[in-house]
Amino acid sequence: MAGIRARGKLPLVVGGTMLYAKALREGLSALPSADREVRARIEARAREIGWPGLHAELARVDPATAQRLPPNDSQRIQRALEVFELTGVPMSALLAATDRPPLALATIALLPHDRAELHRRIEQRFDAMLAAGFFDEVRALMARGDLNPDLPALRAVGYRQAWEHLARATPFAQFHAAAIAATRQLAKRQITWLRSMKDAAVVDPFAPDAFARVKAIVI
Repeated sequence: MAGIRARGKLPLVVGGTMLYAKALREGLSALPSADREVRARIEARAREIGWPGLHAELARVDPATAQRLPPNDSQRIQRALEVFELTGVPMSALLAATDRPPLALATIALLPHDRAELHRRIEQRFDAMLAAGFFDEVRALMARGDLNPDLPALRAVGYRQAWEHLARATPFAQFHAAAIAATRQLAKRQITWLRSMKDAAVVDPFAPDAFARVKAIVI
């Protein structure tokens, strides 16, 4: 960004991964590295009582993190419990602590007001991904032989549902509905995060003057 500014240009950081945005704006707190033994114990516990049961356990030690996670979000529940077991401190408390002052940025939150239109566009975009060869991409990943659906990268929305559909030959309609539902849930979490950014200028991306409003803020 400094290099872009030095050339007299305006850097624009655009994306939907909220953790990356937080890292850029505020920095990240130091969290412990993954511990295989701790994770193995948590996974064994999950097999006994299920991820909703572990979500309830998380709510007792880190209610703030549990509140923002669905009961079946195995990856994030596991990480939050792992951090607590390794440090004795709730992950929410560790994430709130940072020694770096916030980076001065003009922040814009694109928050759609029309939920029905958002859902329509989500489905439209997913269908475009399918038409562009999404299944071929997932088949190529499956054929590599060194990947499995439990890896974090393959738990991503769309990939998880496509892998299950191709591996188990589930009905296409079932796959399509599950992938769309998961994408809507992701959008809901992103919207919740964007709303928490109190200093952000809010623009409805579906509004006719959306581009003009964004341009007026950044230029």
